[in-house]
Amino acid sequence: MRTLFIVARLAVAAAIVAAIVGQLSTSIGFWHSRGVDDITVQVVNFFSFFTVESNAAAAVVLAVGAVLLVLRPGPDSEGFTLVRASVATYMTVTGVVYNLLLRGVELPQGSTLGWSNEILHVVAPLYLVLDWIFAPGRVPLAPRRLWPVLVFPVVWVIYSLVRGPLVVDQVYGSDYWYPYPFLNPVTSAGGYLSVGFYVVVIAAVIGLVAAGLLWISRRRAATGPS
Repeated sequence: MRTLFIVARLAVAAAIVAAIVGQLSTSIGFWHSRGVDDITVQVVNFFSFFTVESNAAAAVVLAVGAVLLVLRPGPDSEGFTLVRASVATYMTVTGVVYNLLLRGVELPQGSTLGWSNEILHVVAPLYLVLDWIFAPGRVPLAPRRLWPVLVFPVVWVIYSLVRGPLVVDQVYGSDYWYPYPFLNPVTSAGGYLSVGFYVVVIAAVIGLVAAGLLWISRRRAATGPS
């Protein structure tokens, strides 16, 4: 069982890295085709997507988790288990939000690379959930551990809303840039009211998903040397 998850974690981590690099390369080509010479801001924009950030974190956690399965036969530390829970939560929400709200919607990263898109929004989120449920090493997490999971999404929302009106979108010629339509108060029908509504809903989803994953950690033991 451990060998299976070592291989699976490394394979999915490699697939995520390939998907991020592939989409970035495609986006750079798209930006150049739109006459953007200095792509520094565009690259920062690219890595400001919650999808990219959560997938990058997932690749790191999966790679570290694979190494730990090789080096340490016993259970993981509570700290690493909490990091796994956090990343699994972000990836689950990434998959749910994209497939329910954003699939088919043109996002401002430029031309979408199909296979990369499916890895980042379907394959990787599904694997992170399966890895959380079945992989050995996980230790139980108390309900109070829910709050640290919420820190990153809160910081990301604040960052996105503060940065958005300060960035000039060289690709589409607007004097603002937001990573997702539901965070854009300029194009949302209700402005910041609509944005606030979506933020509250997504925060609730993140909280529920995190609570569910923490419950699984207490309900199903995965600490044995299988």
